[in-house]
Amino acid sequence: MHIPSLREVVSAEEWALRCDLAACYRLVAAYGWSDLVFTHISAKLPDSVTAGEHQFLINPYGLMFDEITASSLVKVDMACNKLHDSPFPVNPAGFVIHSAVHEARPEAGCVLHTHTRAGVGVSAQKAGILPISQQSTFVLSSLAYHDYEGVALRDEEKARLQADLGKANYLVLRNHGLLTVGRTIADAFLSMYTFENTCRIQIDALAGGSELTQVDPKILNGMADVMRVATAGQGAQLAWPALLRKVERLDPGYRT
Repeated sequence: MHIPSLREVVSAEEWALRCDLAACYRLVAAYGWSDLVFTHISAKLPDSVTAGEHQFLINPYGLMFDEITASSLVKVDMACNKLHDSPFPVNPAGFVIHSAVHEARPEAGCVLHTHTRAGVGVSAQKAGILPISQQSTFVLSSLAYHDYEGVALRDEEKARLQADLGKANYLVLRNHGLLTVGRTIADAFLSMYTFENTCRIQIDALAGGSELTQVDPKILNGMADVMRVATAGQGAQLAWPALLRKVERLDPGYRT
């Protein structure tokens, strides 16, 4: 596909955000979390908030995640209306969940949603996330659940999803999948990496058939401080440059 570059058309800030979001899509594909062309990762344009608007970048509907480039990302408003010429369609139905989260959480720079095998599997388990791994301790410190209401097509579901999410950064969408909220794209991705591994470990542990050892509940206190220490105060930014280098090795074309 020939997609005209937007590098000289958009601001330097928007171009940098486009490159980061395209990299995030490529990483989701590389780690096996994509669901063909379905699910979305949305990123808010900070300049649009300053101007009193709320604009987002989202995937062009119909492209595989490992095809997405900085220039192919589509700029939309809160109703998922396209704000610039693009040959690609957008999926308003798929943006219902994302717009609900962005609306309720103004600080959310990125919302990442997946339908992985492990994530959907755990979302169907009545007990939800179990405190059985180090990874789970980070998730459980900021976790919420939202019951399944069918394919998310109706705006009326937004209020219930927003109430369930509250201030949490990890959301289990029952019988559906996983969602993370991040101040930045890097934050949302690293949270999903932890979330997905939590679910994979849980599925594997339960498959063993023996009684599981659970983490002492007292350990769950103060996990935000633990994360800051574990990442030398850098949070997701400790890993993000290395992840960008990984994408560069896979295919630097994401920056076109």
